[in-house]
Order: sequence, then C-alpha cells, then structure tokens
Amino acid sequence: MSAVIGISFGNTSSSIAFANGEGKVEVIANPDGDRSIPSTLAYVGEDEYHGQQANAQLIRNSKNTIINFRDFIGKTFDEVNTEVTKTGAPAIKTADGSIGFNITRQDGKVEVITVAEATKRHLKQLQNAAEDFLGKKVEGAVITVPTDFTEAQREELIKLSNETGLKVHQLINEPSSALLSHLTQKDESYSQNKIYLVADFGGIRSDAAIIAVRGGILTVLSTLHDKELGGDRLDEALMEFFAKDFEKKYKVNPRTDARSLAKLRSESIVVKKTLSNVQSSTCSIESVAEGIDYHTTINRLRYELTIRGTISKMTGFVEKLVERAELIPSEINEILLVGGSSNTPKLSSELRSLFPESTAIISPVFDTKAILPNELICRGAALQAALIESFDDDEIKESLQPIVVNTQHLVHSIGIKDADGKFVPIVVSETAYPIKRSLEVTNGESSSVLVELYEGKKSIKETVIEPTKVEYSDDEEDSSEEDEEPEIIKEVVEECGELLGSLSLKDLKPASKLEIIINITQDGKLHISSRELKVGSVATKVELEFK
Repeated sequence: MSAVIGISFGNTSSSIAFANGEGKVEVIANPDGDRSIPSTLAYVGEDEYHGQQANAQLIRNSKNTIINFRDFIGKTFDEVNTEVTKTGAPAIKTADGSIGFNITRQDGKVEVITVAEATKRHLKQLQNAAEDFLGKKVEGAVITVPTDFTEAQREELIKLSNETGLKVHQLINEPSSALLSHLTQKDESYSQNKIYLVADFGGIRSDAAIIAVRGGILTVLSTLHDKELGGDRLDEALMEFFAKDFEKKYKVNPRTDARSLAKLRSESIVVKKTLSNVQSSTCSIESVAEGIDYHTTINRLRYELTIRGTISKMTGFVEKLVERAELIPSEINEILLVGGSSNTPKLSSELRSLFPESTAIISPVFDTKAILPNELICRGAALQAALIESFDDDEIKESLQPIVVNTQHLVHSIGIKDADGKFVPIVVSETAYPIKRSLEVTNGESSSVLVELYEGKKSIKETVIEPTKVEYSDDEEDSSEEDEEPEIIKEVVEECGELLGSLSLKDLKPASKLEIIINITQDGKLHISSRELKVGSVATKVELEFK
C-alpha cells in the first residue's frame, strides 16, 4: 500500500497532510512532534539537522544554517534578493550563476550546497516524516506554490521532487488550496455564489488573491504579492522593543552582536505566539550581551502599539488588492486569513473595521472552530491529492491544460432590461463558462416581445444617512459632545451597459410564458434564444449568435 500526500512548502515553514478515503484530513507531525515544520537545514560537522532542530542552530551556528530558500528554486543569483538569508548562511553565486550556500563541515572542509540540493533534502525529510506517521510508503504528492511562481520554477520543483523519489502528481496555487480546505469544511459553501479574499501572511512575504466561486468552480480574479512584508516584520518590531529596553536598563547595545540579535529574535517569536492567545507574556533570555541576563514582561496592548506600523501595511495590502480587482469592500463575502501571522488578534480586528458586517472574516480570533491558518494550505493539498490519486498520468495532464487551470469567466454580467428599464442579470459576472442559463418572463397583453441582451455595467451608489438629532428641553443642558458625522453607505448597483443584440417573438397569446436562454460555449461564443412555453406542443425558437 502507498499513499499520496499534500505538501505546503513555504519559505519559513512547511506542512504535510493526508486525506483518507472518507475525506478526513490529518496534518502530519514530524518525529519531533512539529506540525508546522521549519524549512530549515543546519550542519554541525558531519551531522545534518532539519526542522526545529535546525532552527535552534541559528543562535550558535547561523553561518551553517540554510533558511528562506524556497523562492530561489529555478532562479539565478542575479534574479533574487538574497537579503532574506542574512540571518542564516548567506547565499552565494555558484560557478554556473545559480544560488548556493557555503557550509563548513568536519575538519573545516567547505561544502557548497545548492538550492536544488537543499530542496531535495528538505522534501525527502517531509516524505520520511509522512511515511513514519502513516506507516506506509509515500510515493507521490500534491505540492502548493505561490501564484507568481514562474513556469520555470514549477518545472524545476517537479524535477527536484521526482529525483527524490517523491512523484509530483500536481502543483496547485496556495490560495486555491487554502480555499478548498475552507469550503470542504463547510459543504454548503460550494453551492453558493460568493467572492472570497484569501490573504496569506507568511514569514517573509505576503500573498493574496480574490477568488470567485460560481457553481462550485473557483476562478482567480486578481492576485497581489509583497515579498518584503511578512511575519518577520512583527518579530523585528518586538526585537527592537526589547533591544531598546535592554539598552536603557543596562547601557549596553545588543544590536552590535549577531548572537545577541539571534537570541532576541528567537525569544520574540515565542512571545509573539504567546500574545496571540493570552494578554501578557514574559521575555527571558540568558546572557543577551556581555553576560547580562534579561527578563521583562509585555502585555498585548503594548505589543499591538509596537507592531502597529506593520499591521497597517498588512491591512493596506488587503485594501490594495480589492482596488486592483475593481471591487468595493461590500462585494467581498468572506476574507480567509492564512499563514502563522494571521493568528495575531490585532490584524483581524483592523480588517474587521475596514469591511462591512456583511463580510465574514475567517480567523481563529472570530471563530474558535476555524481551521488553523498555518494548516489551511496543506489540508487543501491533501484533499486534492485524495481526489486525483486514482487518475492516470494522461488524465492529470489533461486537467492541467490552461483552459482548465486558468478558468475562463465573464468579466461583466449578461442580462435583459425589464419593463421598468432596470437591468435583470441572467448570468452574473465571474461565472465560468461554458454555461447555460435561462429566465422566465411574461408578455402581458402584448402579442409581440422584443428581447434585448445587455452587458451589465457596475456603479457605486452612495447613501448618506444623517445622524439622529436629539432635541433638548429648555431646562436641559446642551450636549457637550461634537455632532456626529453622517454615515455613508456604499453599495454596488448594476445598470444596462452595452447592447449585445436583440431578437423578437411575434403572434403571442396574452399572458404567455416566455423563456429566455443564454448559452456561452467553451470557445466564448454567446447564443441567445427565446421561446414561448406552450403546454402540450413544441415551442418555437429563434436564435442569434454573437462573438
């Protein structure tokens, strides 16, 4: 017996999961008990460490510890920002222009470990951890990648994984995988037409996507990436707070020593995670600098003031994506927060203030039953792995054709104008095609009907609600409070835009029932037909064809 697993391979951490035949998903812990496994390799002499054991080497052995290398896959040295490796083994340019790391091994011998080799070793460890947990061989995987991974990077990742003996059945985009996990948890969401914003705040970068779900089909409408905004910015803000406090108390600057900074960073990560769950945390570090120990306490309010700059950038990142998609906040039905930094309560509360109450924000802060943000992606990958496990290579290849992966969808709604001149959508925007939709109307007393097909045109309607005025009697003092500002409510309305075409039905009986049918084919051709619904007879049909 063998298994196919789902792998979320991140710059900072990786996760693995397995879905059984009943659709139940298990997030797999490695032998150290970690479900969120650091994407880190460290070397001490002839020994190689992985995961949390490797992360521990960042304090005493940082120059032999490889971190943040995922985005380097399939890239040359000149194409990347190597600053992300500065707290570990620095990235170097190899003879062929690729990226590697100088690692000092036994007896001072220097070994160059390339990004390709580091990737294979890391994937092998994930495969071994899954086999230990499941008790059977793992022969394949579905691996997630960011939406901005190039075709060359995807091909390189597949090649490297296959070379380790871990066959890649499919690569899927991280936001789609996270949303798949969320929707599977709530089965009814598949049948609902909704627009989701998936915001993934990782360790060293942030990625987001707006995805429309129409009839169970996921369509990516817009994406956004920031490779300089991530959870490490929260760590750095907390590090600086502790460094200032230490310097103020002991007149020693801990920033001048790499080991001191590594200790501050390691403890800041622990404090950050603690403050996501409780109101206060202690920071205790032995020998920060010049042999001086450091101990202090910080509460959540002080922490939130410390990180307010980074939180502001994260919320601005989400706002920018909504603007890029040419949407307004009220059009977003749900916001799904992904990544370890999404556990930060302040991030959820700030997003709550930016979006209307009708927009649900899915995070552990507002829903204790929500899937952990750092497990969403690997769970979705495991579900996809279980789905395609029985497919053969040709079927999987067919499912990866651009026409399938890059879902064709309508940008604008298509509909008709009613008797009052209002736009009535038949097929809403973001609907994937091929698709067929119909609408029943009546002709009233008229013997003929002209059917005009329009493209929907969105506009934003603003409604100003003036605050209620309070009148005071002569013996009551005037309120000292300032007058309240009027509330402005924005909503999206659709009107008739471009006329796409028309057709007419004649010689109709009064109060006849008419059916208007829209059919959009796979190659993007639009057909409109209209017919009179007759009882016990064949209905007549007129058809026009548009491009």
